[in-house]
Amino acid sequence: RRESLPFEADGVVIKINDLALHERLGVVGREPRWAIAYKFAPVQGTTKLLDIRINVGRTGTLNPYAVLEPVTVGGVTIRHAALHNEDYIREKDLRIGDTVIVQRAGEVIPEIVASIPERRTGKEREFRMPDRCPECGGPVVRPPGEVAHRCTNISCPARIKESIRHFASRRAADIQGLGEKIVNKLVDTGLVRRISDLYRLTKADLLRLEGFADKSAENLLREIEKSKGISLARFIYALGIPHVGEKLAEILAENYDSIDELARAGEEELMQIEGIGPEVAKSIVDFFRNPENKKLIEELKAAGLNPRRKARVGPLSGKTFVFTGALSSMTREEAKRVVEELGGKVASSVSRKVDYVVVGENPGSKYDKARALGIPLLSEEEFLKLVGRAS
Repeated sequence: RRESLPFEADGVVIKINDLALHERLGVVGREPRWAIAYKFAPVQGTTKLLDIRINVGRTGTLNPYAVLEPVTVGGVTIRHAALHNEDYIREKDLRIGDTVIVQRAGEVIPEIVASIPERRTGKEREFRMPDRCPECGGPVVRPPGEVAHRCTNISCPARIKESIRHFASRRAADIQGLGEKIVNKLVDTGLVRRISDLYRLTKADLLRLEGFADKSAENLLREIEKSKGISLARFIYALGIPHVGEKLAEILAENYDSIDELARAGEEELMQIEGIGPEVAKSIVDFFRNPENKKLIEELKAAGLNPRRKARVGPLSGKTFVFTGALSSMTREEAKRVVEELGGKVASSVSRKVDYVVVGENPGSKYDKARALGIPLLSEEEFLKLVGRAS
């Protein structure tokens, strides 16, 4: 019946129809034990691999991607697809000029499934990873035991841009208005050479850039200033430590009071924390041993970014919130930040440990579960009054 549905569908979710069993089965991370998803076989298409180009990531990795002759697959036009690394390209035997089969992995992410060798004309070209960075011309190496090639120039403009974009992203420092175009201008003009330079920007600096007027410059500076109130978990994530995502950053923030305390942790100590293995522990320790990273953290602290876990006390200390449905006055991320700033915590699922469930428009199953468990429900207006944001 998939094709006859009046909407796009990429699979089926099967749930146990018993809230009491939901509670007993529980949740692991973000994955409930009382539900499972089945994906349909992806729709595929055929197109030409026109070129293989490279993006340079914030850790210096050279990330090849495919430029494709546009093809529509599952109602979406695909023009690019990630190719991950040189080994991946070799394994799939991909050559520039090949006819290839493409699909959307999980019905979302474009990927090349395989080439079609029998359609080759002899004009196809094999891809070779460059020995010089395409952005800065710095040396490219492939460290022993790794699949990724890396630019070794820590001042590579592409690395700096990616680092700043990550630092300013919504789930990190959340500096609104600092998008890709603005970051490019700041780095290309030399106003920003490292993340800490953001906190030295002046209105006069911004007004020198095309597209900035008094109001837009003031707005960006206000957002940069506001980011100094970042939580410890967000700060750890914003630093871009390899292998440390949002969830692990939250776990680290629960175990260490400050960034300095985390920086002093050894590998054995880190591996005592659930979810941290040898590779991640080594990555964290190596990050804080790097002189450039040490310098950056000291500069950020001097600029006013030195969050501490114990400093997060307030009227909501010890209280855990869950949000369900859409809020009209703020985004879910903004609401979470408000709760955290007042000392509270935000959980992703409803359990007996939750103190309040905030109900927005079109609430989901969390609303039903909260009612079944007798957890206090707050309207958006009641939540705003509780946190002192009511108009």
